[in-house]
This record gives sequence, C-alpha cells and structure tokens, in this order.
Amino acid sequence: MRRALALVERDMRKFRRSPALLFASLVLPLVQLIILGNAFGGNIKNVALGVVNLDHGPESVDVLERVRAVGANARTFIPADYNDEGVALNDLRKGVLSAVLIIPQHYSRDLLEQHQPRLALITDNTDRSVAGAVGDQMSLLVNSINAPQVAPREPAQAALDVVEVYPYVDYIKYLLPGSVALAIFVTSMIGGGLLFIDDKSRGLHEGYMVTPITKWELILGFNLSGVIKAVLAGETVLVLGAMVAGVPDFFEPMRLVELTLMVILTSIALIGMMFFMMARINDPLVPRAIFGVLNTLLFFPSGAVYPIAGFPHWLRWMSEGDPFTYAVHGFRTLLLKNIGISAVTTDLFALVLTSIVVLGGATLLFRRTL
Repeated sequence: MRRALALVERDMRKFRRSPALLFASLVLPLVQLIILGNAFGGNIKNVALGVVNLDHGPESVDVLERVRAVGANARTFIPADYNDEGVALNDLRKGVLSAVLIIPQHYSRDLLEQHQPRLALITDNTDRSVAGAVGDQMSLLVNSINAPQVAPREPAQAALDVVEVYPYVDYIKYLLPGSVALAIFVTSMIGGGLLFIDDKSRGLHEGYMVTPITKWELILGFNLSGVIKAVLAGETVLVLGAMVAGVPDFFEPMRLVELTLMVILTSIALIGMMFFMMARINDPLVPRAIFGVLNTLLFFPSGAVYPIAGFPHWLRWMSEGDPFTYAVHGFRTLLLKNIGISAVTTDLFALVLTSIVVLGGATLLFRRTL
C-alpha cells in the first residue's frame, strides 16, 4: 500500500503543478454551465403518465379513451392506470412517472350537470421540457372534450388544473448535474488516462519496472490518484455550480453526504473506464484523437442537456449503457428533487457495476511490461 500511495503522491504533485489541467478540469465545466442556457430541439415522446380515475363514470371513460388514443398515436405520453392517488404521487416523486392525471369523483355527474368539473394534472417540473409537452398535450385533450359535434346553447366545460410538484427549475439548474459529471469526466480523461499514456511515451513508465512495485499496486496507485483528482474536480464544480445556479437548501448536511457519495462513485466508474481504455494504448496521439468522440458518445446521450424522452429509440438504447446517464440522473434527482438516496438506488447500482466491470477488465489487460 505504501508503494501505491507513493504513486498517488507523485500524480497529485503533477496535478497541482499543471495550471492548464486545473483550468480544463474545473473552470471549463463551469463556463459551459453558465453559457449553455438553451435547450436543444426534439419532440417529447413516451413520457410515463399515471392516470387515477376516482370517478369511473361514463364521461371519465371518455377521458381515458382520449388519453389512450394520444398514447397510441402521438405517443407524447404512455398512460398507466393507478387505483390509489397516493401511490401515483409517490411514483411521481421517485421518478417512475413524469406526470399524474387525476379524474376527480363525480366528474361525470358534474360534467353532465354543467358544473364545470376540473381535471388535475400533476407534473414533475424538474424537467420543464417534459412537463410542458405533457401539459400542452393535455390542454389539447381537454379542448377536444369541450368541443361537442353539436354545440349546445350552454355547453358543459371541463377544465384542467396543472400542479407543479417542485419550485420553478430554470435551465441552468437543469444543466448543473451534467456539468458536474462532465468535470469528473474531463479529469478522468486528462488527469487519468492521458497522464498514464504520457508517462509511457516519456519513458517514465520504465522506471516502475526496476522497482519492487507489483502490477496490483500500479493499478491501485494510478486509479486512486485519478479518483482523488476527479472527486476534487466534481466537488468543486458541484459546490460552485450550485451557488451560481441558486439550488435551494444545498448545504443541508445529509444532502451533501448523498451528493458526495454520487461524486465518489461516478469518479471511480469513469476513472476505471478511462484506465480500461488506455491499458493497452502506447501512442499518445490516440487518446487525444478520441477525446472529442468520447465526449459526444458519453455526454450528450446521457440526458445532460436534453431529455432522453426526446431521443430516437437507437439513441435511448445507447443511453441505457452509458454510465453518464446514471450519474446525471442521480445528481439531478438529489439536486433538484432532494428526496433522499432511496430514489437513486438504481443509479448507484449501475455505477458500482460499471466500476467492477471496467476495473476488472483493466486489471486483465494491464501488463507490467515495457
């Protein structure tokens, strides 16, 4: 362990003495967070919508049929029936659903008696693009209910009440989770993978061969130093970005612990992935050439800048295998919803599984040879 820590100390000294590396790891993600303020285009589709029918009358059946018609044709949302309003709202807060439509009791009676019944649409407004698309589609649906083929003298009118679960979330808050993950990725790529390749190209790696340090100690030292640098970068961007974006109640102790856990697991997964990719590469030009491609393949399909619901099917499949996706979702849930670690257990499991796979693969590929 002492020999592995010596490697960590050496890499941390190099990291501290490299202003350009510090700038790329810490400042550039913050600049992107501040400047990138516009959402990308794309039609929102296949949003999970919970439907709670408390009426069960003939007019509520008409509403359900119209909702299912939208799910089958425009596919803006995919409805799922719920019998309990509390269960539906709990799934909304956990992220299983993006919106909940509630048909109140006596809806059919009130509509027939022209008492202007009100449907309720409760949206997860931490993702305003999805919430807006669902709200617009539901408004069109209600308008179709209020447009009979033969208009009576005093037509019955149904209305839709839209309720947002969370306070207003502007785009800079929406982008913050992706910026934190990007800071960790940049540090993993430059401060982890590239430095390892540069050591080999400059002949520094040969010095390890004449020391008693083992293969396992080399792997531990390289990865541990990379994780420390990535955690420092992630925590810096997380704190400064939250202050810039104005995340409410950010400095709650338990919330900071949960976010720090996400930073650590994301750092381990991405550093391990970089080391796995660089274990057999000797040419220093190769990682520089693929840096931009990796950024495109990992960062943008993760939903960091635009909802995954707006992606085509093939890109959604790519996002499911992208560790960035789980890091971004975990950070977004903890930062914008603040509902506890239980809501991100899937993300934590995915990051842990990624870490085990890539570190195991890197160990098999790595050779203690010139």
